[in-house]
This record gives sequence, C-alpha cells and structure tokens, in this order.
Amino acid sequence: MATTRSVRERTLRLSRRGVLTLPKPIREKYHLREGDVLTLIDLDGVLLLSPRQSRVDALAERIVNELHQQGETLESMLKALREERERAEAAR
Repeated sequence: MATTRSVRERTLRLSRRGVLTLPKPIREKYHLREGDVLTLIDLDGVLLLSPRQSRVDALAERIVNELHQQGETLESMLKALREERERAEAAR
C-alpha cells in the first residue's frame, strides 16, 4: 500500500544578508525553534532543507565526543600530527 504525502510549495524571499524566514506553520509543524540547526543539500540546483542533522555532522560530533572522553583535545591531536610529520620527514 503506497503512502500519500502532501507536497506544498512555498515562496520565500532571501534578505540582503542571506536570511530566509520559514513560515510559522512550517516551524510549528516541525517544532523548529530559534537556534536549531538545519541541513541544506544542493541537488544540482534543487535546494533541500532538512531539520535533521546530516550523517556526516552526526558522525563528526560522535568522534569529537569520544575523543574528548578519552582526554584528547584539538591541541593534543595537532601536536601528535606535527610530531608524526616531523618523524616522517626525518626518515626520508
């Protein structure tokens, strides 16, 4: 049995500073609040705006959380990368 979904077209105006305002019924329907992060996907000229976090962003956030729990910081990782690069260059 096929599921029927309604498709509604809305016209939005882009402000001078690049801001779009989502219509109130859409914000209410999807429980969107100020500060929520949306994912924008460019499908070769068709723009898709999704209230879901992209899989890449979710995975990156998970990796950051795991590394943080292990006591890693951005600084410690950058230091380790620099040291590894120096070792690789010295071995040449």
